[in-house]
Formats: sequence, structure tokens, C-alpha cells
Amino acid sequence: MKDGFVKVASIAPDLRVADVTYNVEMIIKGMKEAAKEKVKLIVFPELSITSYTCGDLFNQDDLLNKAKDGLFKIARASKDIDALVFVGLPFEVAGKLYNVAAALNKGKILGLTTKTFLPNYGEFYEMRQFVKGPDNYEMIELGEETIPFGKELLYKAKGMESFVVGAEICEDLWSVVPPSIEEAIEGATIIVNLSASNETIGKAEYRKALVASQSASILGGYVYASAGIGESTTDMVFAGHNLIAENGIILKESPLFTNNMQITEIDTKRLLAERRKNTTFVRERKRVLPVIPFEVVIEETKLSRVFDEHPYLPADEATKTRRCEEILTMQAMGLRKRLEHTKSRTAIVGISGGLDSTLALLVTKRAFEYLKKDNKDIIAVTMPSFGTTDRTYENACNMVRQMGATLREIPIAQSVRLHFKEIGHDEKIQDVTYENAQARERTQVLMDIANKENGLVIGTGDMSELALGWATYNGDHMSMYAVNSSIPKTLVRLLVKHSANTTEDLTLKKILLDVVDTPVSPELLPPKEGEIAQKTEDLVGPYELHDFFLYYMLRFDYAKDKIKRVAIEAFKGDYSEETIEKWLEIFMRRFYSQQYKRSCMPDGPKVGSVGLSPRGDLRMPSDAIYN
Repeated sequence: MKDGFVKVASIAPDLRVADVTYNVEMIIKGMKEAAKEKVKLIVFPELSITSYTCGDLFNQDDLLNKAKDGLFKIARASKDIDALVFVGLPFEVAGKLYNVAAALNKGKILGLTTKTFLPNYGEFYEMRQFVKGPDNYEMIELGEETIPFGKELLYKAKGMESFVVGAEICEDLWSVVPPSIEEAIEGATIIVNLSASNETIGKAEYRKALVASQSASILGGYVYASAGIGESTTDMVFAGHNLIAENGIILKESPLFTNNMQITEIDTKRLLAERRKNTTFVRERKRVLPVIPFEVVIEETKLSRVFDEHPYLPADEATKTRRCEEILTMQAMGLRKRLEHTKSRTAIVGISGGLDSTLALLVTKRAFEYLKKDNKDIIAVTMPSFGTTDRTYENACNMVRQMGATLREIPIAQSVRLHFKEIGHDEKIQDVTYENAQARERTQVLMDIANKENGLVIGTGDMSELALGWATYNGDHMSMYAVNSSIPKTLVRLLVKHSANTTEDLTLKKILLDVVDTPVSPELLPPKEGEIAQKTEDLVGPYELHDFFLYYMLRFDYAKDKIKRVAIEAFKGDYSEETIEKWLEIFMRRFYSQQYKRSCMPDGPKVGSVGLSPRGDLRMPSDAIYN
């Protein structure tokens, strides 16, 4: 449970209709199997002690008494189980029958949550046997204990503030205002749902969408346990469709028509971080919900959930194609608006033959298409200097020609040498002055051409470079509209590759694919035997690692040690723990020290959930200390 990870289980056990003895055995068996996996929250289906499809048998004293005895037996069996356990049963209070979720912990029955919304349509006639729970909880005697009974009870782990659980039962989720909403507002980070949802055509997809949507709505975790194939098939079939979701994402889903157990981890600290940032998640206390403490051992959770090593990239090809088109469109639409607003006749792009400037040129071309402007008014400027290689130079020039833009070649070496002379710098000293003088000269050239040609300088720098501060202040750091400012380097590569694979121009496709394969470099140091001498990833580390670090730090507010932990899981087999630790340290140090560059970054369109703009996404002081 270190770092807020709580291992949870959703179980559809093998059950028999009205066979309490057998069902209790299967529930205890499932509970023990989950405990072997160090699960801390175990959820069984609705009315699982008796089975859901007992019909009018629920009115029989014999069944109700056996159910209560079965509950005591399961509670006793939970004494050595280090978890909070939820089971369903029919329960009578003062001559009325309720559909309840019993919470068990360390041999004790902690509380009974009542079902709020009872279905009475189609095959479901619960109002024939059950009544809805009381609006306000009450204390009832159960065995030798007095426990809370009613709707919207909360269960909170001792010693772990982020592990708070609320329960609802089946139809509650399908209602207009589910009880889980108020439970989440009052602090529940995880909602459990004890369900007996029958299967019909298309219902599984709807149920999955509903669970995902509710977890997103409450910014919480959701553990859904559904009745399985042991239920009566007189008029319905049940599929044991178990689901575990976290803030809109389905983490685990069972196959249909199986009795099964699904296990994963819910990140409760991540959920609290989401709620802190979301100003619409506001506590409006209509009534005070009871909070019942429970005990679990606070220990490190062995992670089984998958952390995507490339969180900015879609997983499947169909989604990749659609997402790439959406992103390119958003970038181009942002630029289109800026060009229209400023009444710019031209757009000026510094083109190097690298990934970032290639993407900027592709976006500019698309914006011009939207504006029905001639591509000749895109002025692409290549400015070879000390570090330019034949490969990047030729790709830059040929790419511009293929796109129908205007190519201008302005060598800057002579101007830079004159500048070195003016400031008293020895060209043989290839230090930061040597490098940055070239970057600033290029920016000056672009800005002056923009003035001369009534145009805008289109920024090429990407979000990964901004995060690391890997940009020359007032050099490539500056532009008049930065179309790539929220695109991480891993996504830049994908977008250029997508553009290559979707163009009908085979010559342009070949050029773009070679750009994708070219090592990332600012090309500010002289080549070695004609090849790029200055490879960025050798200096600051692999961009796929930095993009991963950036995503989990800004999107979910992970602490450094937690980022390291999930990175080790995500990149297992690709990078050693020592390598990840090394580059993470460099990332954190650079991220904090380089904020001053982001504090005055140009405008640019936000396209994803993570951004660095000081005007909205990251309001960070430039002199914050990294410890």
C-alpha cells in the first residue's frame, strides 16, 4: 500500500441458488485465495450468501436465518484475512427485508449498507420482497455488537488516509443520482458495487461504459462484482462480469460467463491528487456520513497493473491514426486563428531537417490549406552552420521543395564568427557560448525575415525540450506562435511518421521517414566524419524516459520515488534501475532549474492533458528548490 496503491479484488464465486452452506464455503474460499495475493479490499456479488435469484424464497425464515448464520461464519473466517471484505445478503430489520452489503474486517461485522434504488421492471421485481434502506443510518444490534445500518456508510483504513471505501448495490449505479456520488464527495476514494446484473445483447458494453463513466465522475476507483453462472436461468442468465476502474479507465475486466476473480491495484493517492486540482469537486455536506474504521497492515503492494511506457502514444493502430489526425488538426487550427488574427501574409519556419522543425512545417502547411493560402507563402529557412550535416541539410531542402513552400538558404557561420570577434570569444572553445550564439543568430534571422515579409515565426520546440530547459533562451526558445509546445518528443516522432505513412507523395514519404530515423540533435558542434557529433539523448537521456517522468509528475502529481517505482515496472527489460534513477535525477534537477524559460514561453495550442504554459497549466515559480 506504499505510494497509495491498494490491491483490490472483484470475485464472482461459484454459487448455488438458495444453497447457503455451499455459497458460504465458496465465498470463504475466494476470500482466502484473494488474501494469498495480498488483496486489501475484496468484493463479492449482490446477495451472494443466498444467491440473487431466490425469488419468493427470500420470505422464508429458514433461508433468512441461514443467511445470517452464514454471515457470522464468513466474519469468523475473515479474522485472519488482512482485508476489508464485502458480501451481500438479505437482512431483516423490524419486520422489513433489506438487500444489504455487509462489510467485514478481522473477524468483525463493521456495518450493513442498504440498497437505495430497488428495480421493479422487466425481470426484476425486488420490491416484491425488499424495501429501500432508511434515509438516515441507524444503529442495530447484530450478535453481540451494535453496528451502523443504512445507506452511504464509509469505511476508512487506520493509518492510511487515502483508503476510504463506500458501497452501493447494483441498481444504485444505474440511477440518476447514485449514492456513490455523495460517498465520494464525503471522502470515499473507492466505491464497491455488489451487483447481480443479468446479461442481454449489448448490456456488457453499456455496463462497462457506466462503470468507467462513474469512476470518472467521482474521480475515484470503482470495484464492480457481478453474479455469475451459478444463478438461476429460469428467465435470465448471469455472466459474472467483473470490472475494476480508476478515474474513467477500466483496469481489469473479466471474460463473460465465467466464475472468476479480477485483481489489480487502485492508486488512491493519485485520485486525491486529481480531486485537489479539480475545483468542481466540492464538498457540500447535506448530512454527515458515518465513518467506520477498519484495520489492514500498511505494507508495500506488489504491483500487477501495467504502466504504459509511452503514455502519450495510443496503443492500437486504429486509435493512433485517429489521434494523430486530431492532434495535427488542433495544432493547425490554432495556427490558422493566429495567422488570421494578425493578418499575416506569410509564415516563417526555421527548417533543420530534424523532427521538431519538420512537424512545425507540416502543421503550417495544413494551416495554409485551411486558409486556402498558397504554400509559396510559407518561407522555410535553412541556416547551415558549424554542425550541419549533409543528411539533415538535404532532407530539409528537399522536404521544403516537395511541399511547395519557398526555400531560403542563409548560411550563418560568417555572421557567428563576426559575433565571436565582437564579444571576444575564441571559436576553438566549443562551449555554451559557441552553441548558443548560433541558436540566437538563427532566431534573429527568422524574426527579421518575419518583419520584412509580414509574417509570423512559427516555433519548433517541443514540450520535452521545454520540460528539460533544452533550449537556448531567446534563441530557439522564442517564436511568435509555438505549434509544438504541448507535443512531447515521443509524440512528435509519431506525428511525423503518421504524416509520412498517409502522404501520397512517395518522395516526401521517403524524406519524412529518414527524418524519423535521424538522431535527435541541435547540430551546434562540428560533425565527426560527416556524421552528427552531438546527440541529445546521449547528453540529457532518452526522451521516452523523460516523457514518462513528465507525464506522471504533472498529470498525477507523483513524487520522485513513486515515479521511479512505476518507471522500473514500465521499462522492465529496457533500462536498469540504476539507469532510470540516473536520468530521473537529471530530469528533476533540470525541470526545477529551467522554469524561468517556461515562465515566458510563447503562445501555443494545448492538445493533451499535460501542458507547461505559465498561463494555465503550470504556474510555478522560477526559483523553486528541488530537494
